[in-house]
Parts: sequence; C-alpha cells; structure tokens
Amino acid sequence: MPAYETMSFHLETERLLLRPWAESDAAELRALLTERGNGTPAVEHVRAGIARQLTATAATGIALLPVQRRDEGDFIGYCGLIVGRSTLEEPEIAYELLRRAHGRGYATEAAGAVLDAAAATGRRRLWSTVGAWNTPSLRVLEKLGFERDRVSTEDNGEVVWLTRSLP
Repeated sequence: MPAYETMSFHLETERLLLRPWAESDAAELRALLTERGNGTPAVEHVRAGIARQLTATAATGIALLPVQRRDEGDFIGYCGLIVGRSTLEEPEIAYELLRRAHGRGYATEAAGAVLDAAAATGRRRLWSTVGAWNTPSLRVLEKLGFERDRVSTEDNGEVVWLTRSLP
C-alpha cells in the first residue's frame, strides 16, 4: 500500500472554513442529524460520534470536517473524506449541510476544497455514494467532475456510485 500524506484538517475557501471537530459542535451537529427526519439523537450520542470521528481521523489521516461560514462563524454542516463504502486508498467524499444553507453553492465550495486536500495526500481517485433520489447532491458531484460508475440497491433504496480521478 502506498504511503499517503495526512490530509490537511484546516481548509479555507472564499466563504467557508473547514476545521477539526470540537465538543462544542455537538448541538449544531445534533440539529443537522435531526433534519434527516429520524428523530433527535441524544446529545451524548452525538458527542460520542464526534469522539469516534476524531479517533478515526487519528488512525486514517483523513477527516470529515465541520463547515462554518467565515463571516457569520456559524456551523452549517460537514464535508470531508471517509472510508465509507470504499477504501482508505480511494476514500469517499461526504458532505451534508443544514437545510438553511442549501442552494447557495456551499456544498460545491466545501467539496472542492476537500478534493484539493485529497489530491495533496497523493491519492489518485475518490468515490462518492449518493441516494438516487438526492438530485441536489448528484448535481454538486457532477459540477466537481465526478462520473457515474454504477448503481446498487440497498435497504434504503438505489445508491449511485460516482468516481473522480485526481491529478
């Protein structure tokens, strides 16, 4: 297995900051998870999830990072690299934003910064898996140069697998 550089855990764009998780992110992350429509997770569960993210980051050298708007300083979601349904060599890009932040190009902007950070680690390819129903997310990936690889069927419906080569 080739050795990869550790991903940068501090990314900046024109409008956004991506940075490591803090325990203080638990309330905002809980609000985001609640928007999924599966109930409100206990704050202890969310804090444990953040702790698992930090442990995974230390072990893998890749990270899912909180996204905040620069000017407002508010948490609007997360974006980063995960092993997910893929591998550490060819990780998945993942992102999710609060509904109030949808439709403003933030996902594309954050994911673009993560693509650059992934390329800087020496990786050659990324994956993304998205529910077939999630047209906005599929549009973000298309803008970033991802191409459809295949569709699989899982318990929660059809999943589109996309891939993108890195420079």
